[in-house]
Amino acid sequence: MAYPDKVLGDDEEVVRHLHPHWLTVFWPIVGFLVLVGVASFGAALVPDGAEQGLWRLVVVGAAVVLALWLVAVPLLRWRTTHYVITTHRLLHRTGILSRHGRDIGLSRITDVSYRQSLWDRVINSGTVSIETAGEGGPTVFSAIPDSDGVQQLLNQLVEEDADRRAQEGAAHLGEYHPRDGHHPTEQF
Repeated sequence: MAYPDKVLGDDEEVVRHLHPHWLTVFWPIVGFLVLVGVASFGAALVPDGAEQGLWRLVVVGAAVVLALWLVAVPLLRWRTTHYVITTHRLLHRTGILSRHGRDIGLSRITDVSYRQSLWDRVINSGTVSIETAGEGGPTVFSAIPDSDGVQQLLNQLVEEDADRRAQEGAAHLGEYHPRDGHHPTEQF
């Protein structure tokens, strides 16, 4: 799924668009399967009688409420959490009903590191920490798929952004035209 172009600058391109690692929704899916089994078993255990339909409806209603709380909310939270790496910044967006976002310009990033436990290495996930200029502590993103690749990509993009800014600054200085018509370096 492409990230909306309306949040990108004119010369900005999406390099990588990530959601948290898919294993963050593993237990909600397992919980859903268990919940379906328990609800089916519970509905089958309801004794025959005049109120059998009502009690089965109560069991199914309770299962639906639990499914919404234990399954749908984590799935929506996973789906609505975005880590977007562009040619100019890192965007983090999260939230189901209310949205929260953070943009970190590549020029402000001073250090990118990642951490993986043994389990994280097995599933190719990890935690990425980003140090920025002018802030008190690192920004930490957990459950990032391919965290070591993301760390390398961010370091590469930070270097390319610095090079691009230096070239733009040099080009801007090269366009300098003083009022007397002479370039400042012509005297040498």
